[in-house]
Amino acid sequence: MRFIWLLVIGMLSTPALAQTVPSAEWTHLSPQVSGWSAPQLDEAKAFADGHDVSAVMVVQHGTVVAEWGDTSKPMELASIRKSLLDSLIGIAVARHQIDLGSTLQQSGIDDKPPSLSDQERQATVRMLLEARSGIYHPALYETEAMAARRPQRFSHAPGTFWYYNNWDFNALGTIYEKATGTSIYDAFEDEIARKIGMQDYDPHAQHKVRGRASVHPAYTFRMSTRDLGRFALLFLDGGRWNGQEIVPLQWVRDSTTPYSDADHAFGYGYLWWTADRPPPATDASTNAFRLPTGAYFAWGAGGQYAFVIPQEDLVIVERTDRDLPLTSPRLHEVANLIGLIRQAEPFKR
Repeated sequence: MRFIWLLVIGMLSTPALAQTVPSAEWTHLSPQVSGWSAPQLDEAKAFADGHDVSAVMVVQHGTVVAEWGDTSKPMELASIRKSLLDSLIGIAVARHQIDLGSTLQQSGIDDKPPSLSDQERQATVRMLLEARSGIYHPALYETEAMAARRPQRFSHAPGTFWYYNNWDFNALGTIYEKATGTSIYDAFEDEIARKIGMQDYDPHAQHKVRGRASVHPAYTFRMSTRDLGRFALLFLDGGRWNGQEIVPLQWVRDSTTPYSDADHAFGYGYLWWTADRPPPATDASTNAFRLPTGAYFAWGAGGQYAFVIPQEDLVIVERTDRDLPLTSPRLHEVANLIGLIRQAEPFKR
């Protein structure tokens, strides 16, 4: 039954093939040409301006149909960093450098005392990708809310419970670099950024957060809105760029399939949030963003979002500059903004 359900979800969430991808510069279409509603886009922009949104980019069929704010400034991505690492892990899995079934014990992964127990060391790479490791060791780059919500140590066996866990995400960075012999930032430059023509990404501008709590650093990223738009478009196009495979199509599908019933009535795949939820979530609750079936998104604290909506061949990137004293929009406010933008689409009127 699980196989049949995964097959159906995979078919529903198969990425659309955008008609174009940007070359050195993005192609822009005016509302008069694209058919989008200029007044409704203006309403969305006014709403964003009133809620400390620093930059927005709306891409349909591979072309920019709306854009405002400084989309060229690299800003802190917060937890969107996890979806970036997911793409690199997918490439490494295809090259047989990483085995999703390998346990932490087999991978030689541990942490500072109190070290991992024998049970914790049985967690697999796949479980970490799904945030289901059951390892509740202190982690770096956690918000106070995340630390407060962390379950009691040893309270869940590996693979049995979903918890949005920075320990899992940081340890995946260690696993990737150990398996490939390459730094995450250089690998992202070579494997993704150059190949899809990112305009502002600088591997030397990135840095890791280290501390006493754990041996596994957090691999923070800074990226511009327009470069994040390219990354989202890469996934929308099934991991291909101008016909070249960058990330395996099956990995894109696997990463954006929900395996866990997550917060806010969302699902969670491999380091991506999804609009869909897995069984046994059979209630009628609606995901907070009211996204259609097959949609998924990367999400970071402080107002960082990249939405991929295959049904509409659409990418929406929304950013709040964390370098500035701004108050990022709350979840329902971001939902309102995304709703206003989507209402401006040609087929919605």
